[in-house]
Amino acid sequence: MIRRFDACDEGDLEQGLLAATAAAKRGELVVVPTESAYGVATDAFRSDGLAALRLAKSRDRNLPVPVLVGYPTTADGLVATLSPAARLLIEAFWPGPLTIVGNSQPSLMWEVGAEGDASVSIRMPLHPVALELARAVGPLALTGANLAGADLPRTAAEAEAMLGDSVGVYLDAGPSLTLETSTIVDITHNVPHLLREGAITVEQIREVCPELTGVVHD
Repeated sequence: MIRRFDACDEGDLEQGLLAATAAAKRGELVVVPTESAYGVATDAFRSDGLAALRLAKSRDRNLPVPVLVGYPTTADGLVATLSPAARLLIEAFWPGPLTIVGNSQPSLMWEVGAEGDASVSIRMPLHPVALELARAVGPLALTGANLAGADLPRTAAEAEAMLGDSVGVYLDAGPSLTLETSTIVDITHNVPHLLREGAITVEQIREVCPELTGVVHD
């Protein structure tokens, strides 16, 4: 049964977060607004939830699923080594549209990565609803609430049209204001490497990390 909650209504949002938290912890799927589009999420440590997420999206097992965290300190428990430069980037841009790609802690038993790949992509969301859910559940496996190859949904209704009753809880915060993607930085080595420029510009990253590599010059 699908449950829908108006995240713009304080009372409904409170009930919706409780329902979404319980569902995600059971390995069920929830749709949640983020800064750029609507995402579909589950507890990052539930293998059944990750299997359901990939099935709902028709997403190949070889594609990794990013992780949202509710607190900057959570990154220490998920990433094997955070260099001083990586910590400066986290301090400067979290919460916000910065995704870091690091090596997963080898002790973690989870299936967010692609098969044979030890890396993990982590971000701390700026959107208050996604942030509260990540704080309530713990690390959230979250990716766009669209079918593979389809456009990202800007509303909860668009997400539901694609994912339907494969999702148990929909948190509707109205239309997303932007589809601007996050900036992705690889921190697997001491010197961070730019993988994709997005909402945070290269110039902003370099103010914090002048040694950044991977920048394409005109």
